[in-house]
Amino acid sequence: MTRIAAYLNRAWLGKGPLVWLLMPLSGLMALLVAGRHLAYRQGWLKSFGLPVPVIVVGNRVVGGAGKTPTTIALLAHLQAHGWRPGVLSRGYKAALPPGSQGALLDATSAPTLDAHQTGDEPMLIWRRTGVPVMIGRDRVAGGQALLQAHPEIDIVVCDDGLQHLRLRRDVDIIVFDGRGAGNGYLLPAGPLREPIDTLPSSGLVAPALVLYNAAHATTRLPGHISRTSMAALRPLTAWWQGQASDLILQPQDTSPKSLWALAGIAHPQRFFDALRQLGFSPNTIALDDHADFSTLPWPSEARDLIVTEKDAVKLDPERVARERPGCRVWVAALDLRPEEAFWRTLDAALAKLKARHQPGR
Repeated sequence: MTRIAAYLNRAWLGKGPLVWLLMPLSGLMALLVAGRHLAYRQGWLKSFGLPVPVIVVGNRVVGGAGKTPTTIALLAHLQAHGWRPGVLSRGYKAALPPGSQGALLDATSAPTLDAHQTGDEPMLIWRRTGVPVMIGRDRVAGGQALLQAHPEIDIVVCDDGLQHLRLRRDVDIIVFDGRGAGNGYLLPAGPLREPIDTLPSSGLVAPALVLYNAAHATTRLPGHISRTSMAALRPLTAWWQGQASDLILQPQDTSPKSLWALAGIAHPQRFFDALRQLGFSPNTIALDDHADFSTLPWPSEARDLIVTEKDAVKLDPERVARERPGCRVWVAALDLRPEEAFWRTLDAALAKLKARHQPGR
């Protein structure tokens, strides 16, 4: 699947034979997307709000564009400014119980849940922020259940919900990476879930914020730039426990023969390139996005293994010690830092949110 995904991503950057072959299906996709948006604007399909403000973080292209790091940075900003946020997440590949409407990940439930049950991204958000996360496909029902379980929440962040029009939102944050809009076509001839110039949802307090997880803007949409940096590599056990560690892996401490890196993310090569820029020379293992780690996929001769945070949430330190004794696992945390202009624009929208959601209004 990784090779297929890589092939499609390359095809979606251009206009080759495969793209032209798939154009009729993209035309059908355009009709479906336009019809759905029209149905919500005309009220033929109903949308529902929550009693607190809702911020949606999403993208218009398939694959990872930096939504989860953006959500984590956003939650930290909200907490620093006195908000008490909660999160809604679909929880891709989450193994929810049959018939369940969702699962709540918080301080009470976290000891009884793992990343297989919740999905890797919700678990990562919880471990990095401590913010309650409701996991489920129905964002409206999930939001209501989240607020019932945690009435102290005064703002909800929906991770990857840009196309979930049934949930009303107050602020949209649209994330792009270096691919931009690719070749500009809708699925399956291109990477777009909806047209690049899709009209914003009604009811927003401000125009949608566009954030580029890249060195420069990669579409014609005006927006803001964010920078991503890799923190010092920490031992897996310390990362799981949320503790600082004096033990940090340096390139000079490794051997090219015994150093490995794996990534089960949308674009593994970006992770490997970032490690090489830091001076590491690992053997690499590219896995499918959201790989489940039913078996540990690195060789027994590995003495040091570097993983992403998204993979680290699925690697119980006790299991690693049992199945790969002698292998030290290191976690490479990525921090996304939007430029200050982004935060100023967001803070202006948040001020409007407080006015909109005052009691009695």
